[in-house]
Formats: sequence, C-alpha cells, structure tokens
Amino acid sequence: MDAFSEVLSGVRLKGAMFFSAEFSAPWRLSTPHCRLLAPTLAPGAPHIAIYHLVVDGAARASVAGGPEIGLSPGDIVVFPHGDPHELSAGTGTTLVESASVLQRIVTGDLSPMHAGGGGATTRFVCGYLTLDPLLCGPILDSLPPMLTVNVRTDRSGHWLEQTILHLLEEAASDRAGSDAMLAKMSEALFVDTLRRYVARLPDQTTGWLAGARDSAVGKSLALLHRRPEHPWTIAELAAAVGLSRSSLVERFTRYLAEPPMAYLTGWRLRLAAEALTASSKGVADIAADVGYESEAAFNRAFKRVFGVPPARYRRQSREPASRAGTPAVQS
Repeated sequence: MDAFSEVLSGVRLKGAMFFSAEFSAPWRLSTPHCRLLAPTLAPGAPHIAIYHLVVDGAARASVAGGPEIGLSPGDIVVFPHGDPHELSAGTGTTLVESASVLQRIVTGDLSPMHAGGGGATTRFVCGYLTLDPLLCGPILDSLPPMLTVNVRTDRSGHWLEQTILHLLEEAASDRAGSDAMLAKMSEALFVDTLRRYVARLPDQTTGWLAGARDSAVGKSLALLHRRPEHPWTIAELAAAVGLSRSSLVERFTRYLAEPPMAYLTGWRLRLAAEALTASSKGVADIAADVGYESEAAFNRAFKRVFGVPPARYRRQSREPASRAGTPAVQS
C-alpha cells in the first residue's frame, strides 16, 4: 500500500503544458501568482501548481522576495503553492514581455518563443497541474514554496523528458491528439517530481510526505485514505500495521503532529467539504459516506473545523460559481 498513491488517486489531477521558450542571456521572466493565471490556464480550477523544466542551458529561479537557485539541464522547478516567481539567466534586466507570453498562452501556441539579449541560450518548457487544495492538502502542506529535482538521474526520467519534448513538437505542428497526450505526460512528470523529492528527504524530516515514506506510518495513512468511512479504532489500525497502540500513536504523532484518529477526523471532514461542493448529495448521506453515524455529530464536527454548518458551507461554496461568466482577477 502506498499512501502517496492513495491520496493522488482521489484528487483528479489535471495537467497541461502551456509554454515553450528559447531565451538568450540576459533574460528575466516573471510569473504572477496562480490566482492571476488560473482564469487563463484553467478557468474554474481551485488551485494550480506551476512548474518549469530546463531542457538546455542554465537558469536561475526564485520565489518573489526569496534567494535564487541555479538550474541545470534536466532540472524541474515546481511552485506547488502557485507563488509569484522569476526565471532568469545572465546579468542584466532584459525583461521578457508578459503580454507576448500571455498571447501565446491564450492561443495555445507551443512553438518555442525566442527572446533575450543574444547571449547563451536556455531552452525550457512550462506546465501546470490543477488540483483541489482540500484533497491535496496533506501533500501541499508538506511542500516548500519552491522545490527542484533533476529528472535525468535515471532512465525513467530521461524517457519522460524525451517523450514530453517529442509531444511538444507534435503539438506545435497541430498533430491531432498531441494536447491530450501532453496533458497525461504533464501529470506523470509532476507525480514523478514529487516522488523524487520525497525519496531525498533527510531522515529527520517530519510532515505528511516524510510520514508517508515511513513503513508503519505510511501503511496507516494508506489504510485510512483507502477506507475513511470504516469505523477505525487505534487497536485495529495498530494491528494492521504490526505495532502496539502506543508505538503507532507515538510514531504517527512524531511525523504528523497529531494521533491517527485525529488525522482521520480531519481527512473525513475534507472529503465531506469536497462532496458538499462537487455533488448534490444530502448532508446526511455525505455524513454517512465519510463515516459518521449521526448527522448531528457530523454537523458539530464540520462547524468546528470550517466555521459554518455543512449546508451553509455548500451555499457559500457555490455562490462564486453563479458569477463565473465574468471571472474577476484577484490579487
């Protein structure tokens, strides 16, 4: 059982490539917060994570106000929280016109954009992934504002990169089906990046991702995510993972800062909040689906976490959708 896969299997990831560039130094490209890009890239998406893959040359990346990190061929840099960020190379201030970039995004032009000061060339491609911050919360909460890994450290990463580049060429020439294939490869690249990031976490790291890597805690998480409606007890969960109750609680809390049953309650309520938004099921049915025998108990627990009763949460979550015809850019 794989807790990481259990979470990702239920969140309906949707990715795409949206930009390709060959910039010559010096150059600097600024990307705004995902809230500003979402209406163009993925209208209606609750959250998008942006990433950039360096194919050739060198670049630097930074979150607004943070330090720069160097990027080499094969490096992918991910901004999981959609923070404003910059990519650049060389010394100078040759800014890439955002209007030109936006025009290419709007028209779906995936042919390489050429810009810069005429020096050394950097080639890179950009993609994004839409996800639900409620259901992806356990993973997102464990990620920094910016993370990097290199996909050329093994054959699978090299194959993934080459496939994406091949599909980009096909998409730029309008070959049928290329966009759909690129979307799937974009999702695969994002998941592969997260797996590589988790694999290199230091042993002393805590948080959801580090816990998912631990044999006992990871198996516990996978069980809870696979069957959240089950009336779990700490005794049953401990027996399933081969630990004593006290050992499981101590080990689980060390990574996630809360015991297993408290985590399960939070996850059930996240699932309920998503169902209230995305389905027309009654509150009582949703409560039963996530493991509550009493609607009243569910209402109390939900209000304690989300600040409003389930029915009001549903109404409030759907109010913006009724005005979606003319989406406003928020800052």
